[in-house]
Amino acid sequence: MTIAIKKLRTGVPGLDEVLGGGLPEFSFNLIAGQPGCGKSTLAHQIMFALATPERPALYFTAIGEPPLKMFRYQQQFDFFDLDKLNRSVRFINLAEDTVSGDIARVLRRIVAEVEERQPGLVFVDSFTSVVLAGRDEGRSLVGLQQFVQDLGVLMTSWQATTFLIGGYFTENDQNPILTVTDGLFWLRQSVQGNSMVRKMEIMKMRGQCTMPGLHTFRISSAGIHVFAPPQLAMPAPPPSAVPFGDRLRMGVPGLDDMMGGGLPRGYSLLVAGPSGSGKSILAAAFLAEGARGGETGVIAAFEQRPNHSRGRAMVDLIESGRVGVVDTRAAALSVDEIAMLLITEIHRIKATRVVIDSLSGFELALAPTFRDNFRESLSRMVSALASTGVTVLMTSELEDRYNDLRFSPYGTAFLTDAIIVQRYIEVDSCLRRVMAVVKVRASAHTNELRLFHIDDQGIVIGERLADYEGLLGGQPSRRPAGCGAAGMPPATD
Repeated sequence: MTIAIKKLRTGVPGLDEVLGGGLPEFSFNLIAGQPGCGKSTLAHQIMFALATPERPALYFTAIGEPPLKMFRYQQQFDFFDLDKLNRSVRFINLAEDTVSGDIARVLRRIVAEVEERQPGLVFVDSFTSVVLAGRDEGRSLVGLQQFVQDLGVLMTSWQATTFLIGGYFTENDQNPILTVTDGLFWLRQSVQGNSMVRKMEIMKMRGQCTMPGLHTFRISSAGIHVFAPPQLAMPAPPPSAVPFGDRLRMGVPGLDDMMGGGLPRGYSLLVAGPSGSGKSILAAAFLAEGARGGETGVIAAFEQRPNHSRGRAMVDLIESGRVGVVDTRAAALSVDEIAMLLITEIHRIKATRVVIDSLSGFELALAPTFRDNFRESLSRMVSALASTGVTVLMTSELEDRYNDLRFSPYGTAFLTDAIIVQRYIEVDSCLRRVMAVVKVRASAHTNELRLFHIDDQGIVIGERLADYEGLLGGQPSRRPAGCGAAGMPPATD
């Protein structure tokens, strides 16, 4: 007969997905990592999420931090619930027992408290102090392993989900605790440039399939938030909820015709061009057109705040809730974090259009350690967004090189279903903007180069370049709108 293991919701955003659905009830776990990486914060967040009068928690503190000191700092987090203290949550100080150097005495104290209070959750922090006390006493690793095994068996027999919190361990450590535990949480942190980067790995969790690899996490006033790979963490909506097949209007007169009738819903579009060519204005028009049709959108702007460069119309869309904004100002961003924030906002406002402006700014916003695999992570993010059914527009900054036709500095153009390129050309001693639709997958589209300019109404697409050159040859006095002594009209991009 198969015994089903109940999975507990940890209360840590993203962690249940990494664990494969939640924390196994009655499991014996170790949270390990260097000082300051968030071990105690993770333990407290899980404890306050799970502790109830029916499933009370005991939190044992050793030499490290006395309970009163923990209260002072941990209560700054949103998850800290003062009403649960001494009702669902009780702190017990083991400092005196630990200082004695007798780990058997520590075990007896833990056993006595557990027998008296019958908790469903047990935390020992920092267990490293107990380990060091045992070694000072001259105990062998075999004796220490027996102690840990006894503790694990007792907690399981009492039907308590247990966490040992300890620092100074490494992956190559032969400490017997590592082999006895059911679950093993490794927390890491490192300084990348001027940013602190934190990562978590679930190296072991008996009885269930966890997400492999390192997962970035952030500590804020809300506590810990783990950013799992988004395509695994977020289920796609049912096919009936995603109306594929129809075409979306771009919000720029003439551009829909160039694309063969508009952008197919559910596609990803890359708009590539040099600085000032109008990429951000096109992106804003795309969101505004969706709002006019009753659709909602989401924007992640990495170069300028959305309300700074896109005019009053965009401000109105944001303030009215028709366009959601993903905060990109945090330090040490990862692609998985941005993808999770985007998908969360998509689900929150039921968005159908998404703008990422721009990939160049996106890369610069990342911590240095995440830039090395930017292409791989971006591919994962585009797939995750596609699974939600939204239509995505991304912009990419390019140098305008006439002998080097590229659409993305990252070699990621193949990830997108459609490409629009914007360029500068010199005509009659004047810089002019031109636009072309390079690709719309599985759809006919024009391959013309079309002149365009930007005025107070946005992007205005004009004649074909060949037609304009013909007119220019016979009428040297003809000038494009806005081209003259003052040069090309300014564009905010």
